[in-house]
Amino acid sequence: MSQIYKNPSYTPEERTNDLLKRMTIEEKVGQMCQIDGRIEPEKWIYERHVGSFLHVTGDAPIKLQKMALKTRLGIPILFGIDAVHGHAFYSGATVFPSQLAMASSWNPELLEKVARITAHEVILTGMHWTFSPILCIGRDMRWGRVDETFGEDPYLIGELSSAMIEGYQGENLSSPTSILACAKHFAAYGETVGGRDSSEAHVSERQLKSLFFPPFKKAVESGCSTFMAGYNSIDGIPCSANSWMLKDILKDEWKFKGFVVTDWDNVGNLHTKQKVAASMKEACKIAVECGNNMIMSTPDFYDHTVELVKEGTISEKLLNKACRPILEYKFKLGLFDKKRFPDMDEKEKIIGCPNHKKFAYEVALESIVLLKNEDNILPLRDDLKQIALIGPSCDDVQAQLGDWSFGTREHPKIPTYNYHKDYDISPIVTVLNGMKKRLGPNTKLVYNKGCDMLDENNHFIDEAVNIAMDSDVIIAVVGDTNILNGEMRDRVDLNLTGAQDRLLKELYNTNKPLIVVLLNGKPLTIPWIKEHAHGILEAFNPGMEGGNAIASILFGDYNPSGKLTISFPKHVGQQPVYYNKMPGWHGGEYVEMDDTALFPFGYGLSYTKYKYSNLKISSKEVSPKDTISVSIDIENIGNRTGTEIIQLYINDIYSSITTPIKELKAFSRVTLEKGEKTTVHIPLSISSLSLINKNNESLVEPGEFEIMVGSSSRDEDLLKDIIRVI
Repeated sequence: MSQIYKNPSYTPEERTNDLLKRMTIEEKVGQMCQIDGRIEPEKWIYERHVGSFLHVTGDAPIKLQKMALKTRLGIPILFGIDAVHGHAFYSGATVFPSQLAMASSWNPELLEKVARITAHEVILTGMHWTFSPILCIGRDMRWGRVDETFGEDPYLIGELSSAMIEGYQGENLSSPTSILACAKHFAAYGETVGGRDSSEAHVSERQLKSLFFPPFKKAVESGCSTFMAGYNSIDGIPCSANSWMLKDILKDEWKFKGFVVTDWDNVGNLHTKQKVAASMKEACKIAVECGNNMIMSTPDFYDHTVELVKEGTISEKLLNKACRPILEYKFKLGLFDKKRFPDMDEKEKIIGCPNHKKFAYEVALESIVLLKNEDNILPLRDDLKQIALIGPSCDDVQAQLGDWSFGTREHPKIPTYNYHKDYDISPIVTVLNGMKKRLGPNTKLVYNKGCDMLDENNHFIDEAVNIAMDSDVIIAVVGDTNILNGEMRDRVDLNLTGAQDRLLKELYNTNKPLIVVLLNGKPLTIPWIKEHAHGILEAFNPGMEGGNAIASILFGDYNPSGKLTISFPKHVGQQPVYYNKMPGWHGGEYVEMDDTALFPFGYGLSYTKYKYSNLKISSKEVSPKDTISVSIDIENIGNRTGTEIIQLYINDIYSSITTPIKELKAFSRVTLEKGEKTTVHIPLSISSLSLINKNNESLVEPGEFEIMVGSSSRDEDLLKDIIRVI
C-alpha cells in the first residue's frame, strides 16, 4: 500500500486517515502525551511514541526531532513553549510588555505584530507552539495570575486575543514562521473563590455564556488551533472532566476543529486533588471521554490508556477521534515535509535583532498609562539640574520583564524549572539605564534603591531622603515582584510591600515634586499615592525596552496614550470594582468606603486635552439585524499631537434578567494634531446587544438601550443617547 501520509500532494485530512490506519494503539496513545522533554526523552520517543515535548531548549529540539523521524512511522514531535509576551525564556530574544501592559494600548494591530515577531523568534529555536494568548478575565485582584490577562472586559479580551492568534498563526500554518496559538484557560479560571488559583469557580451556565465564553468563541472564529483546559472546576466539575464544555460547546456548537490540551497534570489532579476519580486509570478514562486530545505532564496516562483501549473500556474509534486533530495539525504545520529545523544563520540575525527591539520600545510606549499629572508636572523639563531616581524597582530586571520570563520563580512540582542560569540580562533596559541614556549633559541623575521590596527594614531610606533634598524632582519607582505574582501566588493584601510606603511618605515630606512610576503585575491599592504624588505613570511590566520607554514619556518625547483595561480598587475588601457590575446593591457603598474604583477601566491621561461633542446615531429605531453608525466629534484642544482611545458602551435599560450597568461594545483610536478636530464613525451591530436570558438563550430583547461614548468608563466622561430596538 502506498504511503499516502508521506505524500504532500494529499490533504492533511487524507494523510491523517492513512497514518491512523498504520498506527498501533500504543502509537496513538503516545501521540496524545505531552511530556517534560528533559526527563527520559529517549524512552518517550522510542518506547512510547510521544506526541509533544515542552521545556526543551538549546539544541535539544533538533536532536530529539531527528530521533523521532527515525522511528517506525517517523511521526514528528510538536514542541511547545510558554512564549506569552515574546520568547522570554530564551536568552537574547525580544521580550515585550506583559499581556496586561500590552492591553493598555487598546491596539489590536500592535498585538498582532507582537505575536508575529514572537512566532518568528520561537520557530528559530525549534518550537512550534506557544501557550498563548491568555483569555482569562481579571476581576479579583487577589488572584495571582492577573498579570497574564488582558484585563476585565470580555469584548476587549476577544479583540486583542484574536489579533495575537492571527499574528502567531499567520495566513497559513505551513508558513515557515507560523506557530500554533493556544487559547487558555478554558474557562472561568480567574473567577475562582477568594482569588484562589485553580480552585472552584461558582459560576452558572448563563454566566459562562454571558461573560466567560465570548472571548473563547472569538478565538475559535479567528481560527485558533488549540485550546487549553483550565485547572479549575466549575460547579463541581473540573474543566478537563467537563464534556459539556469541551464537546457540546467547543467542538459541537462552535465547530472547533483544533485540539484540546490539558493544563499541567490536570488528569492526575482528577484523582489526587479534585477527587472525582477513584484511581488514575479512571481519571484517564474520564479525560478521553470528555474531549481532551493531548494530556500535559501526566506520564501515567500512557500505560493506563493503552490498557483501557486494549480491554475495550475505551473504543479505538474514540482513541482515533482524540488523536486525529493532533496529527492533522502536524501535517498543517509542515512538520512531516519541511521538518522545520531552525536555520542557524537566520537565528543569529533575527532573534533579538535591532528592529525587534525597536518595536518592543514602541509597544512599551503605547502600553504605559498616565494616571495623574498635577499642575502639568510632566513632562519633565530638560533644564533640571538634578533628578533623584529612587526605589527598589529602578534597576530590577525582573520587574521590567514580569512573569513568564527568565528568572520566573521555580515551579514546586519541577525542581529543575529554572531558566535564568545562562540568561544574558544585558539587553534589558531598566528605568535606571533608560534615564541615564535620556538625560541631557547638564542634568545630574542620582540613584538610590531606597528600600527593599520585601524587607520592612528601612536600610536605605535616610540616604534616599538626603539625595532627594538636593534634587529638583523625585522619581520613585515602586511596585511588586514575581514572588507576588503568578501561579500559586495569590494575595490577601494589595498594598505595597516592604518599606515602600514608608519610603514614599518620607520622600513626600521633602516637599519636592514626587513622581511615582509603578512596575507591577496587577493593580495595587494605592490611594495615598493618588492623593499625594504629583504625577503617576502605570507601566505594569513593560518588557526589555521599558526603561527607555518610561524615560521617553517622562521627558515628553512621546505623548502617553494608554488606557487601563482593569480597574484599581481602593482597598482589597472593596472588591470587585470592575466597571461592568450589576445594578441593585442596596445602599451602593460600604460603611467605610464608596463603590467607585481608584482608577477605573478605560481611564488614562495625555499631555494634551480632548473635547468630545455632537454625539449622533444614524438610526434611533432599529431591529436586531441592523448595524448602525455612532459618530462623535473629537477635538485636540491642547498643545501637542496625541492619540485618543474613544470607547463606546451600552446599557440595556430594562431587561428580563439583570444586565451590567455598562458594557464595552466598540472602540476606536484616533491621532490628532494640536487644534485638529475630526468626526469619528463607529459601527455598532445591534446583534452585539444580545443577552443570555433565563433559558440560556441568546437574543436581543426589544426595548431601550443607552449608547455612551467617551474617554473612559466613568459616567462623567461619557456622552449619552438612547436607541430603541423593535
